[in-house]
Amino acid sequence: MAEYNKPTTEKEFEENFAQKKPLMNTTEAFYESSRCLFCYDAPCMNACPTEIDVPLFIKQINTGNTTGAAKTIFESNWLGNACGKVCPTSELCEGACVYDGQDVPVIQIGRLQNFATDQAIKSGTPLFSPGADNGKKVAIIGAGPAGIACACELRTMGYTVDIYEAKDKPSGLTVYGVAPYKITNKEVLDEMDYLQKQLQFNIHYNSNISTSEQLKELEEKYDALFLGVGLGATATLNMPGEDKTNVVGAVEFIEELRMKQHKVAVPESVIIIGGGNTAVDAASESARMGAENVYLAYRRSKQEMGAYGFEYQLAKYAGVKGLFNVSPLEIVGEEKVSGVKFIRTQNKDGRLAQIEGSEFVVACDMVIKATGQAKQGSFLSLIDGLEIDGRKRIMVNSENHQTTNPKYFAGGDAVNGGAEVVNGAAEGKLAANGIDLWLNA
Repeated sequence: MAEYNKPTTEKEFEENFAQKKPLMNTTEAFYESSRCLFCYDAPCMNACPTEIDVPLFIKQINTGNTTGAAKTIFESNWLGNACGKVCPTSELCEGACVYDGQDVPVIQIGRLQNFATDQAIKSGTPLFSPGADNGKKVAIIGAGPAGIACACELRTMGYTVDIYEAKDKPSGLTVYGVAPYKITNKEVLDEMDYLQKQLQFNIHYNSNISTSEQLKELEEKYDALFLGVGLGATATLNMPGEDKTNVVGAVEFIEELRMKQHKVAVPESVIIIGGGNTAVDAASESARMGAENVYLAYRRSKQEMGAYGFEYQLAKYAGVKGLFNVSPLEIVGEEKVSGVKFIRTQNKDGRLAQIEGSEFVVACDMVIKATGQAKQGSFLSLIDGLEIDGRKRIMVNSENHQTTNPKYFAGGDAVNGGAEVVNGAAEGKLAANGIDLWLNA
């Protein structure tokens, strides 16, 4: 188990959040790429939501054609560099590698992907250019993975593209919501800058689209619109004490950490409520910020957690302790949180049940709620004819991601309910091609 001191400088922060997938050097990339069997049926490629031709780009790396490898990657996935680092590769491409389950390590596809794309970005090697102007304009609401991928794809086809982003940086949760040990701010923003310089899409920052009037203006000005609005703030628990000082949402906590880094103060004892990947990230980050006691509290068993197993192991290594089969009843304290009152739970006849008389309190200085994010239902209700399902997700045609209002297309978390960066990139590209077919029908 690692022990972390509270970081007080940028250097100490970087040490505590050392990259989980460090960049390969040329020798490492050569030897790793030489291990690939270049499978004919390529299960790794089939496991990738963006269908990157993995054997091809690995062969290109192995033969010294790193630029060609980068182009192969970006042609399928416009966020190829970020995804190489933040994707759960052990669940996707690497998990499908034919070496998996044998006494041989799987190919480190994510790190090879980063090796190629990082070289292209750092050298500024131009791989793409805008298509000839076709006279049509598309507005994209949200500069997250789906919006950026949609913009890049549309620009190659000659569309004028304007992205309206509520915040002051692009890439959505890639820069605001991913744990710092997975990717640095600089790596995220360098990739965004690299793409924007080549494809010349426009991003209007601090431009929150939130009224019917704004939407009507966009509808009149543009030939089509893409919704890449993601999800909202952390959902409320609706329990007593939730309004106390030092009770924060996981998404908000991670965003502050990404933006302010070592300047964020994390107290000695932290409880994270939730069992998904965001909860595990927030727990691991709290430990890396020097908190001595970090508890991940989940109402079901460890086996029933939504988080990937390898993410939980990473958190345990950082010093996180698990509290399972416990349900929070109340956040206790005066004005400031001093603990959480729990009750033990059990699986009874297939249903989660509380065990009467088993209440107990765990002391803490901070509570992080990782209980999912609220949907953008109120904003989506402003769009005429836009249908959402019972979970407030935008309903789309799966083949082209067109919504029930034909002028609008959509992708990313607002459609899938919360998935990986790579899923957003895949959906944004799919929607761009849907827009092109619809406008030229």
